[in-house]
Parts: sequence; C-alpha cells; structure tokens
Amino acid sequence: MFGLDDHLAELSNGGSILIVLLVATLLGLRHATDPDHIAAVTTLMASGRGHARRRAAALGAWWGLGHALTLVVFGVPILLFEAYLPEVVQRGAETAVAALIVFLAVRLLVRHRHRHARGHEVRRPLAAFGIGLVHGMGGSAGIGVLLLAAIPSTPLAVASLVVLAFFTAVSMTMVTSGLGSVLAARQALVTAASPALGVVSLAFGFWYAAAAWSLIPYPF
Repeated sequence: MFGLDDHLAELSNGGSILIVLLVATLLGLRHATDPDHIAAVTTLMASGRGHARRRAAALGAWWGLGHALTLVVFGVPILLFEAYLPEVVQRGAETAVAALIVFLAVRLLVRHRHRHARGHEVRRPLAAFGIGLVHGMGGSAGIGVLLLAAIPSTPLAVASLVVLAFFTAVSMTMVTSGLGSVLAARQALVTAASPALGVVSLAFGFWYAAAAWSLIPYPF
C-alpha cells in the first residue's frame, strides 16, 4: 500500500500546516490496514478464547502504543539528523516482523490443537505491545517517516510524525475493536477456521521474510 501513501503525501506538497497535519492523520489511519499488521493481530486474537469488543479494543490500544513508541523513537532522529538505519538493519527489522508472524501462526495452530488447555489471556496485552514495538521498526512504518522527511520545516515534520504515530494507534484500536466484534459473533466459525488462518499466516510470514531480502516481490 506504499503507492497509496505516496498519493496521500502528495496532497501535502506546498500545503498549509493544517493540510500537512491532515495528511499525517490520513497516513496514520491507513497504516493499520497493512497486510503484515492484519496478519499478526488476527492470529493473536484468534488464538485467545475471549473476543469481546472492549478487550479487543484494549489489545489494539496496546498494539498501537508499542507501534507509536518505536515509530517516534526511530523517526525523530531521521527527521532531525537524517540518521537513517543501515539497510541491513532495516532488512533485519523486516525479518523480525516476518518471524513474529510465523511465531503467532504456529502458536495459533498449536493452541487450536490443544484448545481445551488453559490459556494465558493475561499475557495478551503485553504480547500486543511487543508486536507493536516490532512492527514500528518495519518497512511500512519507515516509508511513512521518509514521506514526512520531505516536509521542509523540521518542527512541522516532527509534529506530523507525532500525529502519524497517534492516529496509527487510534486506527489500530479501531481495527481490532471491529475484528473483535466479528470474532465474538462468529466464535464457532473462527474456531473451525483457525487451522486455515494459521496456515495462511504462516505462508505469509515466510513470504514476507523472503521479500525483506528482495528474493521475491512484495506488491503491498
């Protein structure tokens, strides 16, 4: 979806402060729909027993908080000092995202097989926060920072980064809340579909890892 981000960023070219901040808001709201984000959070939620909307929203908030934190920590030096991460580190971060997706997919498959065993729901907020931290270092987040780096005013670019991070967290909360409602209404179907979801997420994780090292294309 990087092409969509480019089109959104073009709206801010020569625009006022309000327009620039609005574009940062739109970039943040769109960011949660990246395939790697959806794959990770879907498998995380499907592996639990409870799918209440409020609980899902809480997970989304933790996910978004972790993502926003990493985005700001790594994004501010880029905007202030043009201190870009080495390419090998960027590829390593993408590989970490892929490994996380694979881990969550395997965990979903294992928990489905042993679905009568006692779960560990108390750890899920921490897991969501950790997923957000890892995703914040990923390439799609980096693309957003690079787009903001084109803003001539450094203070405005930093302010836009904070807006982007905040609304990314908001959109992640909204996405998981909606997903939680769907899972709550279709628990039996979700349980039956868990193996297929796990396999698809597993395949996507390996694909994402290969794409991180430019072995195969990644069109999103």
